[in-house]
Amino acid sequence: LTVAAAVGAAAARHDARPGGPALLDLLGRLLETALATGALATVWVVCRRGRSEHRLDRRLDAHLVRRLPLAALTLLVLTLVYAGWERPGWTSSGRLPGDLTFGGIALAQGALVISLAVVAAALHRGSTGDPEGRAALRGLGGPAVATLACALGGVMSGGVSQRVSDWLDGTGTSLAGPPVLLTWQASVIPALLLVQLALCALLGRRVWLLTRAEQAAVAREYDTGPGDPARTRRIARARAMATLTDRGPLLVAVTAATTLLLGAGALVGAFTTGTTPQRAAVSAHPLVRGAAETGQALGSWLIGLGFLLFVTWGRRAYKDASARRTIGILWDVGTFWPRAAHPFAPPCYAERAVPDLTWRMATWTRATGGRLVISGHSQGSVLAAAAAWQLQPADRRRVALLTYGSPIERLYGRWFPAHFGPAALTALHEEIACWRNLYRLTDPIGGPVRLSGDDCGPQVDHPPLADPLAYGRTARHPLPAPILGHSDYQADPAFALERERLLGRLRPEMPPQRPRPEEPQAPAAAEA
Repeated sequence: LTVAAAVGAAAARHDARPGGPALLDLLGRLLETALATGALATVWVVCRRGRSEHRLDRRLDAHLVRRLPLAALTLLVLTLVYAGWERPGWTSSGRLPGDLTFGGIALAQGALVISLAVVAAALHRGSTGDPEGRAALRGLGGPAVATLACALGGVMSGGVSQRVSDWLDGTGTSLAGPPVLLTWQASVIPALLLVQLALCALLGRRVWLLTRAEQAAVAREYDTGPGDPARTRRIARARAMATLTDRGPLLVAVTAATTLLLGAGALVGAFTTGTTPQRAAVSAHPLVRGAAETGQALGSWLIGLGFLLFVTWGRRAYKDASARRTIGILWDVGTFWPRAAHPFAPPCYAERAVPDLTWRMATWTRATGGRLVISGHSQGSVLAAAAAWQLQPADRRRVALLTYGSPIERLYGRWFPAHFGPAALTALHEEIACWRNLYRLTDPIGGPVRLSGDDCGPQVDHPPLADPLAYGRTARHPLPAPILGHSDYQADPAFALERERLLGRLRPEMPPQRPRPEEPQAPAAAEA
């Protein structure tokens, strides 16, 4: 529908002039009415299909939803036929209608982001669920990510428009170019990259200083003395690199703020001058004019390069296991939340996984009367906590929670404090039988839960696990122990020890497990 509107608007405007062909004028008005109707129907369908957390939605797609894509495609074909009809004496000139549209979209996005920031700041200020100030960007994480999403959409559309316009108009004499706003946005990209490079340099220097400080800590913990400098440096570097996760909010904040300021500058430049940066700087100093031309050209090519890298990375996920694993992590985090949080993304898997896990836990404890330790690694720890929250209080007291490599506080607690903040995690700690969390200093994803054991039971966090398990060769480790980071927590002896301790700490008055009728000897406990 968008393409049809862009193609048909110019022809309809020409046919509406006095003295134009009446038949084409009528067809143009009918097509414009049909396109407006299709746009309204699309918006209505999207709003109507919003999910709710308070009712079960078993409705199938209506006839309108199923037929809307075919109707839009039909309108596009009719519009192309209408616009391609021969009109004697009419030649195309100037720009396609869209400059004002692009500017309006950018202005509306900026206004929405600022409104989101005001609301988020007010909600965070009035909330008591973050007494230590651990929330990312003081509650402004959502508006910052929304800013980056809008900028990414602008960059992708700008890159495609720039490259296609250059390809269609190799001589630069017949086409006026893409919308002015996209040219201004391309011109500010080099400045944004310079800010990014400066920030990366600062983070790199911090990692270098932290690596030097951690070398002394590694020597003390493993009691190695001089030891092997290369191995000590590798362990210290792994610890220092793992801390970069905690600097993620800083990176997002600087990038979002810079993007918002540069985007506002591009919008003002496009609206005030009405021309590209090069033409706006014609009368300026030659240095300014050269900078404008260089920035626009470099930004245009960088956008095209970024689009190619985006597509290449998607194709790489089919061949490279590491790339597929990275995309899978982002996919898991993004599609964990209900569909209301991301209506255009794939369906939420937690809406199926959490009720299924909750049902299995409740069924097993009720059928056997036994005890249950549910362990979760990484994203599995978030699923385990969500499932435990859904249990009935009587069932919840029979369950112990063992998490390891868990992002439940380090990532979820900071970016989603209303759901995984200190108040929510403290309530979960009070309501389940017991909880133990394992983490490593070399883990870039998992971290401590940061719940003290004064008010609601024993300490949740285990002291940081040794990684590697041994510094040098030992009888148990004849080969140099690898630095595991986020993986293979169950290989650590502390895992089995803490699991047994959890079973022992479950309520002593809990009746012993009853054997099932079909199983004369059932295990004393189970791990999910």
